[in-house]
Amino acid sequence: MPQLPAFDVMTATCPSRTSLARIANKWTAMVVIALSADRMRFRDLRTTVDGISAKVLTETLRDLERNGIVTRHVYAEVPPRVEYELTALGHTLHGPLQALGLWAEEHFTEVLAARESYDARQRP
Repeated sequence: MPQLPAFDVMTATCPSRTSLARIANKWTAMVVIALSADRMRFRDLRTTVDGISAKVLTETLRDLERNGIVTRHVYAEVPPRVEYELTALGHTLHGPLQALGLWAEEHFTEVLAARESYDARQRP
């Protein structure tokens, strides 16, 4: 069995950087968190992830499907029904992204205070 190369996201040429870039996208995090409980239809996802446009949600879902994070289920019904859910790989991503979301909620007042302090120091 061939040995895989060591991956290091700190190295400019490391291919794992593309995964990190995808995961670091705010819409990716919100879609993964939204899909953590159960599969959802597109319109329900769009309602849950407030502020995302249909175009951006479509692009995000396609990218997540391409990267093995989300799977798409199409039902042969009239009208057609499509649902999305996390794959096993996607579920491994949920915990870290949920932790980041909770951190953002818990520390927002501190971040806001730091911004205001920084901005005040930058004013002439």
